[in-house]
Amino acid sequence: MDFAFDARTEELRAKLLAFMDEYVHPAEPVAEEQRAQLASPWDTPAVVEELKAEARKQGLWNLFLPDAEYGAGLTNLQYAPLAEITGRSPHLAPTATNCAAPDTGNMEVLAQFGNEQQKKQWLEPLLAGEIRSAFAMTEPEVASSDATNITTHIERDGHEYVITGRKWYISGAMNPDCKIFIVMGKTDPDGADIRRQQSMVLVPRDTPGVTVKRAMQVFGYEDHSHGGHAEVIFDHARVPVSNLIGEEGGGFAIAQARLGPGRIHHCMRLIGMAERAIELMCRRAVSRTAFGKALAQQGVVQNWIADARVTVEQLRLLVLKTAWLMDTVGNKGAHTEIQAIKIATPRAVVGILDRAIQLHGAGGVSQDFPLAELYASARTLMLADGPDEVHQRSLARRELKKYL
Repeated sequence: MDFAFDARTEELRAKLLAFMDEYVHPAEPVAEEQRAQLASPWDTPAVVEELKAEARKQGLWNLFLPDAEYGAGLTNLQYAPLAEITGRSPHLAPTATNCAAPDTGNMEVLAQFGNEQQKKQWLEPLLAGEIRSAFAMTEPEVASSDATNITTHIERDGHEYVITGRKWYISGAMNPDCKIFIVMGKTDPDGADIRRQQSMVLVPRDTPGVTVKRAMQVFGYEDHSHGGHAEVIFDHARVPVSNLIGEEGGGFAIAQARLGPGRIHHCMRLIGMAERAIELMCRRAVSRTAFGKALAQQGVVQNWIADARVTVEQLRLLVLKTAWLMDTVGNKGAHTEIQAIKIATPRAVVGILDRAIQLHGAGGVSQDFPLAELYASARTLMLADGPDEVHQRSLARRELKKYL
């Protein structure tokens, strides 16, 4: 692969970096102040809508979608460094550019597998940033790390599906702009092939029988800027059969297709978070004195900063290689690397953030710096999109097959 970014990527990087410096970073404290004054902490601060309007005006919109009909038409390799930049402000920049999860994955699902009516009703307003969405798969009663365990029922009754189940940690669901759920459940719980029992259906938020019960905290945070993580009850919620995405039994395959690009997005944003942590470490180190000399002169601090730089450079190359492979040989051809970045990146970035917090002392765990919230986000990604151990298990099996 060529390590240099192409001309279009360089152009977009320059525009996005300027957008971050001029608009996003100054908006961070403004968003917090506005949110404190809202009737509900889940409402969207006015400054976020202003950022979205500016991003759209500058052409920094839907950058993640490779299909030029819907988005910027960028490859995974072209989008990856842009995702890294937005990761420096993960609670504002992705939303501002309409590149925030779970909307990104949901838009990809609708673009690839949705029918024309579904695209018109749900994909178009998502592309326009007029609504938000959620992906409802994880359940509290079963080990959802194994997606075949899910117990939510999707039963056909004439021209309707009846959905019954309990989901939790459904990202974005607390946001009142979240108007649609993509729900994964079992249409054929007794099917012979356990990977053909699941289906996905579109369930509007206002469907009778749908209850957004409560917000779920993550390390004590409620993640207001992201739209929260909710427990959602589906109690005999009825939707038309036409709300099925793809075909019955196709849910597991759709879920796998959804995760490939999403891991590139997550991992590059994590690298952006690590870059911000390094910047904060360096600024802190040169501005504070302890035991007679600047923190920047303390050997342990120098080691932390050096190790963080080495780690970030390694991670970036691995993720960019993965993006390049996905573009050239497809997701199956990049299977090992996709799993490798999911294992390596959150783990390493958590370590960098942990040292940055240590260097900031009490300030590191406070709301006055972004480090504690970034740490919570990074640590959570060791669980999200499949726990690290699931990917280690699968990756080890692929390696062992070479010797059997």
